[in-house]
This record gives sequence, C-alpha cells and structure tokens, in this order.
Amino acid sequence: MPKEPTVKYYFGYGRRKTATARARLYLPTQEIKIADQNLKKGDVYVNNLPIEKYFSDPFAKAQYEEIFRTTNTADRFITTVLVEGSGPSGQLGAVILAIARALVKVDPKFKISLRKKGFMTRDPRAKERKKPGLMGARKQKSSPKR
Repeated sequence: MPKEPTVKYYFGYGRRKTATARARLYLPTQEIKIADQNLKKGDVYVNNLPIEKYFSDPFAKAQYEEIFRTTNTADRFITTVLVEGSGPSGQLGAVILAIARALVKVDPKFKISLRKKGFMTRDPRAKERKKPGLMGARKQKSSPKR
C-alpha cells in the first residue's frame, strides 16, 4: 500500500490565561485547503476563519502582523492556528506565542529579534482562585465597627 505524501510544516504551541493555541506554518509549495478554499502565501487562518474575521480589533491586527514584520516573513508561509479556551485577549496572546515559537523552528536566528520585541515570553498572569470564606479571590465582607 503506498504511503500518502506528508505535508511539511513547522509547529508552535502557545498558552495565555486558559487559552491554548497550536500553530502550523506550511511551506507555500504545497496545496492546502481549508473550508473549501485554496490557501495562498501570506494567508493566516484561525479556527478555519481568516484571522481578520476572528480578531476584528485593529489593535489585534497590529499585534499579529508585527510578528511577521519583525522577521520579514509576511508572505512566506501559509499559517493555520487552532485555539481554544479563555476569551479574545487570552486567545490572541496564545496565538502570537504559538506563531513566534513556530517561526523560531523555521530559523533559530529569529529568536533574538522576537525576544527583543517580547513575543517569546509567555505571560504568566492568570485569574486567581477563590478562597474559602471570602467573596472572591481577595474581597472580604466588611467587619462591623462595634
């Protein structure tokens, strides 16, 4: 039985708050179909949607485009990302970290410039857990004066 041809890609994994993202950077020599569309160089898809539709905020657009501008790889790859958990802010942070880690696997020289811009650092901030006897993580009932 002949083996199916394997598709070459670079993989990166990113996390932020409770969001996790898995990014794949495909070489544009291969034909890749997502949602019945042939992808071309420079396309970035998140959960089978173009990234412009998934993250419609202009601030988000500036952030994820900055990764490719820093490494001069804007139209070099076809990028697909699967992200789940958290909200839009956490997901955007996870996607950026995942793409940055995948780019470092493409060329380790990218790590220096990405680290200077802060794309290689995982943001450790997460929601603090609720403690017993309190109303939230830290809020307490007000104590009576007398």
